[in-house]
Amino acid sequence: MPDRLAPGATIGILGGGQLGRMLALAAANLGLKSHIFCPDPHSPAFDVAAARTVAEYDDETALRAFAEAVDVVTYEFENVPARTAEVVAASRPLHPGARALATAQDRLAEKTFAAELGIPTAPFRAVASEAELARALGELGAPAILKTRRFGYDGKGQVRIEPGMAAGEAWAHLGGAPAILEGFVAFSREISIVAARGRDGAFAAYEPCWNEHRNGILDVTRLPAGLPSAAERAAVDAAQAIAEALDYVGVIAVEMFVVGEGERASVAVNEIAPRVHNSGHWTIEGAETSQFEQHVRAICGWPLGSTARRGRIEMRNLIGAEIEAWSEILAQPGAHLHHYGKAKARPGRKMGHVTVVAPEGT
Repeated sequence: MPDRLAPGATIGILGGGQLGRMLALAAANLGLKSHIFCPDPHSPAFDVAAARTVAEYDDETALRAFAEAVDVVTYEFENVPARTAEVVAASRPLHPGARALATAQDRLAEKTFAAELGIPTAPFRAVASEAELARALGELGAPAILKTRRFGYDGKGQVRIEPGMAAGEAWAHLGGAPAILEGFVAFSREISIVAARGRDGAFAAYEPCWNEHRNGILDVTRLPAGLPSAAERAAVDAAQAIAEALDYVGVIAVEMFVVGEGERASVAVNEIAPRVHNSGHWTIEGAETSQFEQHVRAICGWPLGSTARRGRIEMRNLIGAEIEAWSEILAQPGAHLHHYGKAKARPGRKMGHVTVVAPEGT
């Protein structure tokens, strides 16, 4: 397998959601084909891909045939089963690699990994029983956040513990799943660093973006984030340290808290996403190279593109029935609509996004 793929090669993508769809579109613009593997026959990524495999992620016969049909494999979600990754990696390069998956799939492993690199995080404790939760609350205090170690996203799999709330009540809320308790961080805002690392170790980061959430789901991303230069540098350095320690290839997103204001502001890592990320959607119109093209470049062994920002940015998610305003959005000057092609709008489901890029100084 050559270190650098050429146009005409095929990228295999595990997962058929909107991220896979946008990866396939970016790959097509570079003369590459995409083959999507997903168990859902109605996956929106299928509409824009050259080939598809509809099979479960534990179907090893289908996985091997899929891997043999492509030149490199990547994924659009971090909860790819470990065995799935192992099977495809036996036949084709898998980027990002298995260690990145294992680290990001377990919140305890993720926090421990960051702490061992000397990167600030919220204080945390492993929790495997109601008694351990009670002890952890005694050490960290409340408010605090109890999270399942695995399979949490968009605010799912977690409960906020307020002062006076019984440990048993919180433990029952998560159904007794292995968990992590995180001490409360008095943050002034949430940001993320979206960055890429190539096969050759080259690293390129986009500017930090300021994220606002609603009901646990990303609502709006804005740039510039207005961070002081020292905090911005610390955020980028943390993302680079994480990528290098994982020997990472592809786009990575690191979500962080900003603690304090002004020149005293600092950052603490919240979560790592080993994939293209919702908070990076602004890059399609707002950067010289989109995060999706950047990921394709990285996994194919191509040079990374410029991450320069093109103006002042606002990206807003369209959740559930908000997608029904597509016609009004298209009538707005400067609004760039991305409809994910999902057939049914449900509450809390990401149906699309809209990005506005304004000139600097406006």
